[in-house]
Amino acid sequence: MEAFSEFINWLNGLVWGPYMLFLLVGTGVLLTIMLRGLQFTQLGHSLYLALIKRKDDDAEEGDISNFEALMTALSATVGTGNIAGVATAIAIGGPGALFWMWVTGLVGMATKYGEAVLAVKYRVTDENGEMSGGPMYYISRGLGWNWMGTLFAILAAVAAFGIGNMVQSHSVADAVYSTFGIDKLVVGIALAAFTGLVVLGGIKSIGKVTSVLIPVMILFYMGGAILILVLNADKVPGAIALVFESAFSPVAASGGFAGATIMMAIRFGVARGVFSNESGLGSAPIAAAAAQTNHPVNQALVSMTQTFIDTLVVCTMTGLVIIMFNWDSGLNGAPLTTEAFEMGFAGGKYVVTIGIILFAYSTILGWCYYGEKSVEYLAGVKAVLPYRVLFVLAVLLGTQAKLDFVWTLADTFNGMMAIPNLIGLIMLSPVIVRETQDYFSRREAMKAEAQRNKK
Repeated sequence: MEAFSEFINWLNGLVWGPYMLFLLVGTGVLLTIMLRGLQFTQLGHSLYLALIKRKDDDAEEGDISNFEALMTALSATVGTGNIAGVATAIAIGGPGALFWMWVTGLVGMATKYGEAVLAVKYRVTDENGEMSGGPMYYISRGLGWNWMGTLFAILAAVAAFGIGNMVQSHSVADAVYSTFGIDKLVVGIALAAFTGLVVLGGIKSIGKVTSVLIPVMILFYMGGAILILVLNADKVPGAIALVFESAFSPVAASGGFAGATIMMAIRFGVARGVFSNESGLGSAPIAAAAAQTNHPVNQALVSMTQTFIDTLVVCTMTGLVIIMFNWDSGLNGAPLTTEAFEMGFAGGKYVVTIGIILFAYSTILGWCYYGEKSVEYLAGVKAVLPYRVLFVLAVLLGTQAKLDFVWTLADTFNGMMAIPNLIGLIMLSPVIVRETQDYFSRREAMKAEAQRNKK
């Protein structure tokens, strides 16, 4: 067992090493160039579609609205990484790590866009009349590589139990016990019950719950962060200046901080940025495939706002609060964020604790859907209900078990998911470009027709 554990640790280092990070960011850069910076030129239109229009009124196919698909995907990505992951990046890489998280988020928007285009284009209708899609489908149907689609589905189904389940429930149990003193078994039973009530109803149930839960939890957490920024407005310019300075120069040791090179800032900023927004990992397009839309690009524009909200908004808020107060204290992870919020205002630690609970719970809901769709691809719809039941039981198990090995194994499988997905994205990038050109040419034609009708 020890030899196997050592092998997994070695494999984890390889999977999340510089080559993988280069491939993840490189794919985003490639798509940014091929799509002519679409994530910048169309950001306003994308936010309008996601937050104001919210659904494709003429859509004939799909299970949930554009907004519900976005919220389901956000439920899985806005998680403990936005609280603990940002803190870890800054604690090890210095304030400059936040800058490289921004860079990762900006190019990751193009990756997320491409994933959603392919997810909707190659989706299928299953035996229950529901939409199924994601990397396993666009790899097998778009490239004809069934074996690689199967590989992705296996990796996703296994990773969901760790990174999207037991690791999250363990975080909730720890946070509730340390803050409120409630027994972890009680927390586990309650969390499993609440999870079962939602996930056993499938994507429509998950979509309805996340469309309410996600906006509330993000606004709650951001409200706490914004309050701190307003109360300490004089420190904000200095914090932002430190981010840019540290991104391009080494940071000397100070306080409890051990010092960091430029490469450490880049490595941990990119790694934690990818971990937080999941651009390129292949998880979010599974939710995008369920959206009610008549054109792949319509949902893709909505989907790319997920990375913007996750990294450019939520992670930025966490990062600035930490940098303003205690980034060099020697603390790491969630304790670093908790102390920073408490220093921001009395009771700030409760914002972080409640944030961890809500963020982790939402991640469990989103990843259950990812896992069940992967199992459905492998074994058909008959396997979905047993998978949901096992997933709910694993929530309870996660609150009781020591998860060091589970975390490493799941983290490894999570990273390995990206390899077949990124290959699919690169190989099918001409399809992404063609669909994009078709959408915007139709849009221009509709505008021209509207102008003629006015005359």
